[in-house]
Amino acid sequence: MTWPRATSRSSRRRPPFPARSRRQCILAGVLTGFLDHPVPLAFAHRGGAAHAPENSWRAFEHAVRLGYEYIETDVQATADGVLIAFHDRTLDRVTGQPGRVGRMTRKDLAGARVGGTEPIPVLEDVLAAWPDVRFNIDLKDTPAVEPLAGVLRRTNAWDRVCVVSFSASRLRAARRALGRPVCMAASPLGTAMVRLGTSLAGAGVQCLQVPVPVATSSFIRRAHRLGLQVHVWTVNDRPTMQALLDRGADGIMTDDTVALRDVLVGREQWHPRVAG
Repeated sequence: MTWPRATSRSSRRRPPFPARSRRQCILAGVLTGFLDHPVPLAFAHRGGAAHAPENSWRAFEHAVRLGYEYIETDVQATADGVLIAFHDRTLDRVTGQPGRVGRMTRKDLAGARVGGTEPIPVLEDVLAAWPDVRFNIDLKDTPAVEPLAGVLRRTNAWDRVCVVSFSASRLRAARRALGRPVCMAASPLGTAMVRLGTSLAGAGVQCLQVPVPVATSSFIRRAHRLGLQVHVWTVNDRPTMQALLDRGADGIMTDDTVALRDVLVGREQWHPRVAG
């Protein structure tokens, strides 16, 4: 992702919502299994881009081998409605080739290589490859909304995805298209409302995903009072990871998956994936 409470070191499980907010969330129909995991959550950002080309099979595989339960990825839709794990609207930066993803078919993209070596993954294939891994999915453009609903139906992955976007209107469109409760993170507008102390009840939001400067101790406390988890991105240095965990951050997204794992192991807060 890119965007213009002190705790003990125990591995004690904490419910994803404060008790007084849980009933409200259930009544809103938005409580899903995505966040049903001991915190802090460790997210492999774009699969762990410090160790392999971003959003590539090799990056995802590396994160899974390390024990990551949560993988963050981005999706774009091709001209023929196939969702690919890819951040940019164009191929240039990541593959060195020209072309706009939304104007190309899956077949057109078959020869493109991320970092010069890795084929571009199809989201549906990634979800099928690891049916016990949870995916944080960033909708990068509106054409990805309808295909995402189809992918989740075919893979039955409703309870192991969180849908995020910097566009509030895109999130609303996704909520309509999905047609059933799925974990969603707040848009920047929703995050601003929380900073002002406004509840997001009824918005279908379960978490806030914010850059480091937003994740102050007071912001995290305010979010917790409103029944929301706080996940922070993109954190690649160990001192900042430690500081955020001390403040009570519920999750950290990192490119350096080895560093975050080591920090959490040292704090006795590493909760590795257990294969189903």
